[in-house]
Amino acid sequence: MGRGKLRIYLGAAPGVGKTYAMLSEAHRRVERGTDCVVGFVEHHGRPRTEVMLHGLEEVGRRELVYRGAVFTEMDVDAVLARGPAVVLVDELAHSNVPGSRNGKRWQDVAELLAAGIDVVSTVNIQHLESLGDVVESITGVRQRETVPDEVVRRADQIELVDMSPQALRRRMAHGNIYKSDKVDAALSNYFRPGNLTALRELALLWVADRVDEYLQAYRGEHNIRTTWQARERIVVGITGGPEGRTLIRRAARLAEKGAGGEVLAVYISRSDGLTAASPKELAVQRTLVEDMGGTFHHVIGDDIPSALLEFARGVNATQIVLGSSRRKAWQYVFGPGVGATVARESGPDLDVHIVTHEEAAKGRGLPVARGARLGRPRIIWGWLVGVAGPVVLALTLSNVDADLGLANDMLLFLSLTVAAALLGGLLPALASAAFGSFLLNWFFTPPLHRVTIADPKNIVAIVIFVGVAVAVASVVDLAARRTHQAARLRAESEILSFLAGSVLRGETTLDALLERVRETFAMESVALLERAGDGEPWTCAGSVGPAPVERPEDADVDMPVGDHMALALSGRVLPAEDRRVLAAFAAQAAVVLDRQRLQQEAERARTLAEGNRIRTALLAAVSHDLRTPLAAIKAAVSSLRSDDVAWSDDDEAELLAAIEEGADRLDNLVGNLLDMSRLQTGTVQPLIREIDLDEVVPMALGGVPEDSVGLDIPESLPMVRVDPGLLERAVANIVENAVKYSPEGQRVLVAASTLGDRVELRVVDRGPGVPDDAKDRIFEPFQRYGDAPRGAGVGLGLAVARGFAEAMSGTLAAEDTPGGGLTMVLTLTAAAGRARPRAELSAQVTS
Repeated sequence: MGRGKLRIYLGAAPGVGKTYAMLSEAHRRVERGTDCVVGFVEHHGRPRTEVMLHGLEEVGRRELVYRGAVFTEMDVDAVLARGPAVVLVDELAHSNVPGSRNGKRWQDVAELLAAGIDVVSTVNIQHLESLGDVVESITGVRQRETVPDEVVRRADQIELVDMSPQALRRRMAHGNIYKSDKVDAALSNYFRPGNLTALRELALLWVADRVDEYLQAYRGEHNIRTTWQARERIVVGITGGPEGRTLIRRAARLAEKGAGGEVLAVYISRSDGLTAASPKELAVQRTLVEDMGGTFHHVIGDDIPSALLEFARGVNATQIVLGSSRRKAWQYVFGPGVGATVARESGPDLDVHIVTHEEAAKGRGLPVARGARLGRPRIIWGWLVGVAGPVVLALTLSNVDADLGLANDMLLFLSLTVAAALLGGLLPALASAAFGSFLLNWFFTPPLHRVTIADPKNIVAIVIFVGVAVAVASVVDLAARRTHQAARLRAESEILSFLAGSVLRGETTLDALLERVRETFAMESVALLERAGDGEPWTCAGSVGPAPVERPEDADVDMPVGDHMALALSGRVLPAEDRRVLAAFAAQAAVVLDRQRLQQEAERARTLAEGNRIRTALLAAVSHDLRTPLAAIKAAVSSLRSDDVAWSDDDEAELLAAIEEGADRLDNLVGNLLDMSRLQTGTVQPLIREIDLDEVVPMALGGVPEDSVGLDIPESLPMVRVDPGLLERAVANIVENAVKYSPEGQRVLVAASTLGDRVELRVVDRGPGVPDDAKDRIFEPFQRYGDAPRGAGVGLGLAVARGFAEAMSGTLAAEDTPGGGLTMVLTLTAAAGRARPRAELSAQVTS
């Protein structure tokens, strides 16, 4: 019996229609006569999905009792006993109730597949294990139910069920996904347009990568080396010259013409030292290509055309964009150039675009920063001219009847020696001088075809020839060395100038600087190490690249910076002349590290200054805002104690009420001032324990009129991990603020709901609301929005509430109330030990 096949419907978020699509596929298979059953499908009360279950055979579920509640799970044994051809299993990432056959539903599916049963399942992109951190950063919700990526990747078919964020939110608002009491919370949190757009992009990119994997695997299995133009991938070959920006923009325009086009900029550097390109220009071009949605790649390769073609074929590129050569006409004697070579060897599967630009044919402005080392082709040509050239010249002159004379013959041989020096350096020139003098003696000085020389004048002539040849070769080689050294110094000066300028302007972080070191010297990893003193262990202050070393002794190259810091590089050993630039990089790395630490110190100083500002504001509040309730209390007491006025019972009651009201206001103000002081000094130490919200929230409403607040706290909510005292004070401040700004006759709604592993308490009012640009300012101390009177408080209520929420690992944020008003959302951590009924679990977590 063969293994069954797995088909997965992948969605970006709950409600896009995965289960509906799966059930539609089941009806199509049943109509074709396939034995298809429902192993587990959860319709979550959605009428249209529930209707799709009609006409399909369902295998009975297994009931399990857990913590006093009854849950149902898929009965794997019953499905295996039934033995259908296809089984529907919803919610692949679902965690089974303890006591089930397997801990995860995808493990149940693995058993069914092993038994030869085909499975059709569903999963959302946020449940993939590798995307947990990404999804949490987008939505703020950590998915506790996940499925390993490999399980989904091994599926025989993956079909994306897509829906625009706007359509999904309309479906949510109509009540087609969650119950009506969950709609507002969902639309304001997980189902925000930005969240849905980001999740949709994740799903599309993940499926696109999966398609690429299928394509690459197929090409590998069939040994296909040609490019398949299923997707436009445009490789831009850049040299670090000014024309690179033109090439990147041209490639971006080409990519826009095809759907899903992708731009990959690649810079190929040689493996023998400093790069030839300007680091500043490369950085600009890297930023440009990334701004246009492309990627930048740094590749090491001595044969640039081969390396470029290998990279392009490796990424299944369809087009290569290169710039017109900057060579002058005479420089083509050294070879056809990169563009012509790539165009000739690309084959029919790669289109090569040669783009003209302003720098074409103006000569290479970038220095070749490789010391006096010459490329292999030039050295070979030098030896050919120095050794083979004299032979060809001697044979040619021997077969020509014209007698040019020994002096002219020597000048011709001398020209070959100079050419050998220009091409291959000193050694080919010396060989050319020695071999040329031998051929002159053999062919052109009597007696011919003998090593001896009869005429002493000819001896002097040949000696002079050898001397002049050696001198000319030495001068030419020295000039070439000086030229290369000047070019190298120019390259170093460009690097150092850009480095110093960027660091002085504060544009370079430590990681960016270390990455520049790695790219400049073609290293695998770079680390900045430091230690407290001699004999102390080394610690890593920053690193880039895989597997950075932990000690300078383990590095291929280490550059000390002072007594207790070193820059350690791994990858290859650098030549001595490169260490000068490396020393500058190391010194600048130390400067950047010091700057970062100074910035941290400045931030701490800013925090202290903010504390001083708060204390000054506290004194101002004590001296001004506390006087109002004190004055009211004193006036009422003085009136009661007056002997010359006979107060009636009603008058006395009114004065006593004024005293009580002033005392309450005074107590509230002093409490908030003390709480703010505790928050600013960091002395708030929450005592976290698990508690139900309905034990705390009602106690927090004692300071507002009874008929001004409506409560909606379901009993099925999980417990929360909070400090009850801090939570009560925070909720009291939020509710009092909402009641203060609510219109007459409008009740403030306090509702609670769950979202993943969080519990949200939402305080909804129908007041004037707050503009978006002021939503953060209302949480700052001593801030009151609008025209609140001075007697309304010192503006600390919301600041204290947010401080207490953050002290309990929660958050407090402001949102617009649909229809007008302001909603305060207090997010708290749910306790892990309390289970919820099945309907709540399905709707909030596994859908």
